Amino acid sequence: MKSDTSTSAVPLKGLGGPLRSSEPARALPAVTPAVHLLEEASDLLVVHLDFPAALETCERAWQSLTEEPSSGTVLEVKCSLCVVGIQALAEMNRWREVLPWVLQYYQVPEKLPPRVLELCILLYSKMREPGAVLDVADAWLQDPDNQGLPEYGSLAELHLLRVLLPSGRLSEAEELAAGSSALSEEQRVGVLQAIQAARKRQRVQETLNSQEPQKLSQEGSFSRKLLSLLMLLRRLWGSAVSHLLSQPFRKGLLAALILCLLVLRFDPAPSSLPFLYQLAQLLRRIQKATLSRLYPLALQD
Repeated sequence: MKSDTSTSAVPLKGLGGPLRSSEPARALPAVTPAVHLLEEASDLLVVHLDFPAALETCERAWQSLTEEPSSGTVLEVKCSLCVVGIQALAEMNRWREVLPWVLQYYQVPEKLPPRVLELCILLYSKMREPGAVLDVADAWLQDPDNQGLPEYGSLAELHLLRVLLPSGRLSEAEELAAGSSALSEEQRVGVLQAIQAARKRQRVQETLNSQEPQKLSQEGSFSRKLLSLLMLLRRLWGSAVSHLLSQPFRKGLLAALILCLLVLRFDPAPSSLPFLYQLAQLLRRIQKATLSRLYPLALQD
């Protein structure tokens, strides 16, 4: 997963950089170490592409903030550290660790910053495991404190389209779309259209799934009938061959062949042709008698 320099660089603005003469001095003695570590982690991620070091630096910065009282600046630094850490884990193909790693710092899903929740939804959706973030997103959206945030509408729409619909939870998606006042009318119409399209695909898939066993059953029945017919033909052929090559028939055939050779040896003239014709008739009668014993009903028809 490629690094997004914009997400890691934006939170750094105004947190600890050099001040211009026109700006008032800001006293940030408590968060200055964390800000420096955030800048270092950002450089390791974007410039040096040292993802393990970037993650480790973010964790050190978090440890330095554990005892600090909550303030706007502290919350912004924590969010920025999470963004850098999420990108570092994704770059190392450790994206399954993102949600546990984030929750170890925020403890409960309801306290996740909107930006962090958005990244988690996008990441797990892209990796085709939206169900992993389902419970976290549900808890965040149901929290009354979060429903007044300006980002609530966009996150609700993202949750509907990227988590609920791919997970097949169409009823929950309809309830959220109908009951959320944070969605604009345009967003609501788009979401409901997506839900209807998903229902159509679901019905088509269910129809195909129901037809598949019947088709397999028909194919299996045809295969069994064909196999039975082939086995019957094999037995009939084997029986016919065994009778045709039986001892009496072979002896008669050998005697007829010897007799033909004797006739041709002593009487090669055309006068021997009637005798050969009679011999051929005799062989046909022998063959017919043999077959009549094998298949009496067939010959009667």
